[in-house]
Amino acid sequence: MIGHKLLLNAGDQDSRVLPVIYTNRRYKVEFSSPLEFEPDALTKTVDSVVLETQLAQHYIVEMINCVSHEVVYSYEVGNSRKNKIVPCAGRSQPKGCYQLWFTILDKNPIEKLANPSKKSTAKIIFLLAGMFLVFAYGLWLLLRKRKVKPNANLIQLGEFQFDKLNMTLVMKEKKIELTSKESDLLLLLHDSVNTTVAKEIILQSVWGDEGDYVGRTLDVFISKLRKKLEFDPKLKILNVRGVGYKLVIGD
Repeated sequence: MIGHKLLLNAGDQDSRVLPVIYTNRRYKVEFSSPLEFEPDALTKTVDSVVLETQLAQHYIVEMINCVSHEVVYSYEVGNSRKNKIVPCAGRSQPKGCYQLWFTILDKNPIEKLANPSKKSTAKIIFLLAGMFLVFAYGLWLLLRKRKVKPNANLIQLGEFQFDKLNMTLVMKEKKIELTSKESDLLLLLHDSVNTTVAKEIILQSVWGDEGDYVGRTLDVFISKLRKKLEFDPKLKILNVRGVGYKLVIGD
């Protein structure tokens, strides 16, 4: 809880608090990323959590540099402490790798922790529930940001989904394969839906300078497409006499 709140105070919502290590009444709290802290914010955070959870009455807090292993800041809280002045208050410590050591100096800390009061237990449960809600909300925001983008290769064509990349028409359980020319022709007509496309434009766009179309080649491909689209009666390819063809989507 202390590590989590220190990260939030530093404006860090992404880094992790590493597993806490306990040895000889000392808890070591480490972080996955460099941390920046202010002494007054540190003392307020630690003391508020200790007070809420009744973790200890007499304790020492130390912030140790991971590299030099020097104590960069520390303070002690005890039953007789009356001085509430925080040394170096407002002086931010530079961002770096820090370990927070929390040492319990109470005479019987283990017994005290093993037999918490009902009030203390309720507070702990409430705090854990609050942290879980914060985590769940953060996860929801993250998943919302990572929402899958629509597939740009899929085109809704009436009741069909036209996959222009894989050259298929899909309707429910039905999957219809298209040739490359049929796919190019259908895409061209769709791009000008409900508008007549001249034969010359169709031939140039779909066949280009290949020169492998003669006579009624275009009419044959139009006929094949009509056959494949007939499962959706709202889709029609109309022949505009003497001009060209147009794809109509409607009732």
